[in-house]
Amino acid sequence: MSGETRDYDYDLIAIGSGPGGQRAAIQAAKLGKRVAVVERTSGVGGVCVRTGTIPSKTLREAAMALSGYRDRGFYGASYTAKQHVGMEDLHFRADQVVRNETDVVRHQLLRNDVDLHSGHGSFLDPHTIVVEGEGGHGRRTLTARNVVIATGTTATRGGGIAFDGRRILTSDDAVTLDRLPRTLAVIGAGVIGLEYAGMFAALGVRVTIIDRRPRLLPDIDAEIMDALAFHMRRSRVTLWLGEEVRDLAVDEGDDGKVRIELASGKHIVAEKALYSIGRTGATARLGLAAAGLTADARGRLAVDGHYRTAVPHIYAVGDVIGHPSLASTSMEQGRLAACHAFGIAARSVPALVPCAIYTIPEISTVGRTEEDLTRDGVPYEVGKAQYNEIARGQIIGDRTGLLKLIFHWETRELLGVHIIGEGASELIHIGQAVMTYRGGVDHFVDAVFNYPTLAECYKTAALDGLNRLESWQTPAVAPPAMTA
Repeated sequence: MSGETRDYDYDLIAIGSGPGGQRAAIQAAKLGKRVAVVERTSGVGGVCVRTGTIPSKTLREAAMALSGYRDRGFYGASYTAKQHVGMEDLHFRADQVVRNETDVVRHQLLRNDVDLHSGHGSFLDPHTIVVEGEGGHGRRTLTARNVVIATGTTATRGGGIAFDGRRILTSDDAVTLDRLPRTLAVIGAGVIGLEYAGMFAALGVRVTIIDRRPRLLPDIDAEIMDALAFHMRRSRVTLWLGEEVRDLAVDEGDDGKVRIELASGKHIVAEKALYSIGRTGATARLGLAAAGLTADARGRLAVDGHYRTAVPHIYAVGDVIGHPSLASTSMEQGRLAACHAFGIAARSVPALVPCAIYTIPEISTVGRTEEDLTRDGVPYEVGKAQYNEIARGQIIGDRTGLLKLIFHWETRELLGVHIIGEGASELIHIGQAVMTYRGGVDHFVDAVFNYPTLAECYKTAALDGLNRLESWQTPAVAPPAMTA
C-alpha cells in the first residue's frame, strides 16, 4: 500500500520527548494532527530534563547561592553562604526542579492531546515503530505517516577507559555524585566540561582542565574566552591546553586516586576524573537500517534544510543531528520539521540563534566574532562596556563582566554581541532583536534603558564604539523624523 493512501495510526510520531520531540509533537497537534510521543524512560523531557540542561544548570545555581560566589566581591574570597556545602544540598534543589519540569512537559503534551507511549522505540519499517516496555513487556506496534527522530545523545566514552560512575565519570554521572571531591580532573574543555569545572571550582574543589586544543572554545570570541580563562585561574583552576591524555588509570582500593599521564610527560593525580570529550547520538538501538537510514561514526543523522533525513517522511532534530546541540535550537528544529511535514510555511533565522554557556562567569554570544570578520575582510569597529562602569554591576557585585558590540565600520549595522558576566544569557536577547531587523549601533545611543540595569551596558558600549570612529557625530543613515 502506498504512503499516500495507507491509513496510519498517527500523522506524526516523535521518538524522544526532549525539547525537539516535544516541540514537534505539540506543533503537529496544534495543526489538528494525530500525534504520539515514544519515550524510553518512565519520565518525559529527555536528557535535557533528566541529566542535561535542567539538572546541571540547577546544580550551578545552587552552587552559586550556597557558596556565596556572587557576594564575594563585597565580603571577600573566603565568604560562603553555607559553611559546609555537600552534594545533598545541591541535589535537594535539583530534584525539585526536575520533578516540576517533568510535570510541566507531561502536562503540555497531554493538554494538546498527544499520546504518550512509554518504552523503547525502533523501526520495523520506514512507517512502523515497535515500542517495547521494560524487560520486553508491553510490545506495541504503531504506524505513522511522518516520524521525527529526537533521541538526543549520550556521553561519549573513550575506548579502554574503566568508567565506574564514581571515580571516572561522564557528564551523565556528574549530576548524581554522592559527595564533593577535593580534587577533580576534567578531560575535555568543551561547553559541558567548562560548565562543570566552574561549578565545582566555585565550591572549593581544586580543578584541573586538560584539552588538546591550544585555546578554549575556538568558535567563541577570543577576548571573551581569554576573560573566562583569567577568571577560572583566579578560582584556582589549572588549565593544561594543547595537551593530550596518554594514559588514565585508577589506583586499587575504594579510595584509589585517578592518575593521568599526558603525552608531554606531565602527571596529574585527582580524586575523580570527569571525561567530557563530546556526545554520541543515541541511535544505536533505533533499527535505522529497517527505515533505510544510517548514522555516522558518532551516531548522528544527516538532514537537509528542512530537517529531513534521506527518507523524506522521516525527520531528525536536536542533538542527534549535531551542531549546535542547544535545547533552544532543538525546540525550533522540532517546530520547523513539523511545519514542513504538513506543508505549513515557517520562518527562522538560524544565523542569529544565541548561544549561552553557563560557566562561572556566564557567557552568551550571537552573531559574528572578530576572528570571523577579520578572516572575511569585513571592516568593523568594536564598542565595550565593563560591568564596573555600570551602577547595576556595582550593586550586584559583578565588577568583572564585559559586554562587547561589533558593528560594521561603514554602515554601523550590528554584527555581533558577546557578553561575559552575570545575566549574560538574558542580556543577549536585546542585541539579538536589533540584529534580526538589521539594526545599527546607533539604536542603543537613542534608546533609554531602565536605571540601574545591566542593559545600560548596550548604551555605554555603543558610545564607546562610536567614539572610536572619526566621523561618529555624523549618522551613517539619517534617523526617521519623530512625530508628536
